[in-house]
Amino acid sequence: MNHPHIRLRLVTGAALLLAALGAQAQDKAVELKFAHWLPAGHPLAKLGFEPWAKSVEEASKGSIKVALFPAQQLGKAADHYDLARDGIADMTWVNPGYQAGRFPMIAAGELPFLIGKPGPGSAALDQWYRSYAPAEMKDVKVCFAHVHVGTFHSKKPISEPGQLKGMKIRSANGTVAQTMTLLGATNVQVSAPEARDALEKGLADAITFPWKSIITFGIDKVAKFHTDVRLYSSSFVWVMNKPWYDKLAAGQKKVIDDHCNNAWAAKVGATWGDDEDSGQAMLEKTPGHTIVKITAAQRDAWKKAVEPVYGQWTAAADAAGNKGAAALADLRKELAARQADN
Repeated sequence: MNHPHIRLRLVTGAALLLAALGAQAQDKAVELKFAHWLPAGHPLAKLGFEPWAKSVEEASKGSIKVALFPAQQLGKAADHYDLARDGIADMTWVNPGYQAGRFPMIAAGELPFLIGKPGPGSAALDQWYRSYAPAEMKDVKVCFAHVHVGTFHSKKPISEPGQLKGMKIRSANGTVAQTMTLLGATNVQVSAPEARDALEKGLADAITFPWKSIITFGIDKVAKFHTDVRLYSSSFVWVMNKPWYDKLAAGQKKVIDDHCNNAWAAKVGATWGDDEDSGQAMLEKTPGHTIVKITAAQRDAWKKAVEPVYGQWTAAADAAGNKGAAALADLRKELAARQADN
């Protein structure tokens, strides 16, 4: 028995499939200008940006070419969110904490003694932030979030919160700055590329930084003491210019979406974060450097001393129209599920 409408449906389906394949084969070549502020040879550039770019190019069969602009070439470190929003770059790597107070929700990833492991911690923060990103970073398309974990690197040993009183400290982000103020230190606000200079000139006595970047940025020449504690984490977000994304062909959008997911957040968080953590063993073996060990009692004293910062974050989240206490409980749950808590 002959069913012409079935045959017609098959023919139409085949025609649509051929049209889709044809469109994919002829996707107009586009360039993705990706700006960041790290040196071109930084571990994250080698372990994160470059593999991501290569994977995007391969998946798009060469129709998306990624051009990397490192070392603040397109603008200052603190301006990278706006560079993507304004289309000066198509994609940027942002430290939201460089503009303290502007992005209150993502600042949860900066809370002291919250995140212990960068890989699973990145996956947890990224998963949690996906429900807040559309409102908080509405001017851009958020690709994914990740973290690194850091500590104090200083000119004299730091083991107890009371020692910070009167010290000048370069803080990694807004939340660390709040923590330092709470503990009686003075904040020195400079971005990572300017940090060595601040220590060298005596503008700062200590810096909060991940382990291996101390070596990458040459800060190991001026900071000889390193505190063995998971003090804080810094949140980072890969963001994209919306008009740039919107004009992509359907197949190209799918490639970007497949590279802007939780799996990539976990991957970048782990490869870079674990590489950063490997710097501790390197510094331990370097003559003239001291790893300052922390007792359980000292760790408890630190945790107690920084408690008010959690209250400040909750209040900021409430003020942004979210339920701060519930949001923090959700983040803690995500971290615990991935054994990433501190």
